[in-house]
Amino acid sequence: MNLAEPLIRRIDPRRPAVSAPQGLRRIVLGSEQGERSVAITLAHDSVKPLRSAGPFRSCTLVAAHADRGALDSHVHEVIAAAALLAGPDCEVIVAVLGACHPDAASLGGDRMLVSVHHDDTRWQPQAAVLWLDELARRLQPSNILLADRDADGELGRRYAAAAGASLACHVIELTRDTLRVRADATHDALRPHAAVMLLARGVADTRLPFVGLGQREAAPELPPLPLSGVQDLGIEPGRADDIALEEADLILAAGQGVTDLPLFLALANELGAAVGASRVAVDSGAFKRQQQIGATGKTVSASGYLAIGISGAVQHLQGIKDCRHVIAVNLDPAAPMVRRADLSAVEDSGALMRSLLALVQRHKARATR
Repeated sequence: MNLAEPLIRRIDPRRPAVSAPQGLRRIVLGSEQGERSVAITLAHDSVKPLRSAGPFRSCTLVAAHADRGALDSHVHEVIAAAALLAGPDCEVIVAVLGACHPDAASLGGDRMLVSVHHDDTRWQPQAAVLWLDELARRLQPSNILLADRDADGELGRRYAAAAGASLACHVIELTRDTLRVRADATHDALRPHAAVMLLARGVADTRLPFVGLGQREAAPELPPLPLSGVQDLGIEPGRADDIALEEADLILAAGQGVTDLPLFLALANELGAAVGASRVAVDSGAFKRQQQIGATGKTVSASGYLAIGISGAVQHLQGIKDCRHVIAVNLDPAAPMVRRADLSAVEDSGALMRSLLALVQRHKARATR
């Protein structure tokens, strides 16, 4: 941190804000009114205009790892920030390590470069750095943007160190020429753009007023690296019961509506799903306290969350807010969990579990034959 950079009073970037016509969030000091009460209509147009058809004389590069075959919401925000800040002659290029098939145009990307055979790059950080360095040499981007978390944040830091490029971490606000980063516990610092910028959550609204070109190409291959003294033993699937709920990719969760516990556990075993439960189910003694999901239990981020017989109290819904696909089974079509779910089945939990268990067993038997 350069001590000459101006220090300004800390402002929570997640406080109520309004969206400016360009799509950037604007925080009004002293106001408690914001996105929760202001209607945003830019993103609801049936047909959105193209941001720019080119020709492009420069580009901004967004680099990301695919997350279970998709790009998560944090990466969506980074792409949106790049698109909102790009001029009409600047191309927004998204480079992804790992197979994924998002609609690049709706995300604001003009060109998406996907390396489809490299889902394991989190364990090859140096190879990923060389891959990004090759892309930077080819494309000569004005800036490289990444999400400041997990493998993306590590890739950005490693690349900046290897390339000797300027780096800005935990960027909480961007304008055309400056960015805001944390300076200390109570102040932020304003500084010019860096060559590599790692963006925190909430920098940009993903509801864009335009679309990108959305072209798709294959990304360069990941350079091979010799692994001296290391032997790849492959992947051995583990028991779902041994996986922490916070790390599980598929969770089968029970509520008060589950009355046949052996059937529920048999289904979870056949699906290879981790077992979770609502607070009411845990309080009844049917499940352990460490299996409770919700504000007073575990917060999970599974790709699939199958909630059986769970009404969906506010505390439970807080615990599954980061789950990608939520499926609810409940007899009450007005239950909060049914309204939250991406797919709902208004059905008796026992009947549905018996049918689903038989279907999974038949599928496994056919696969074995």
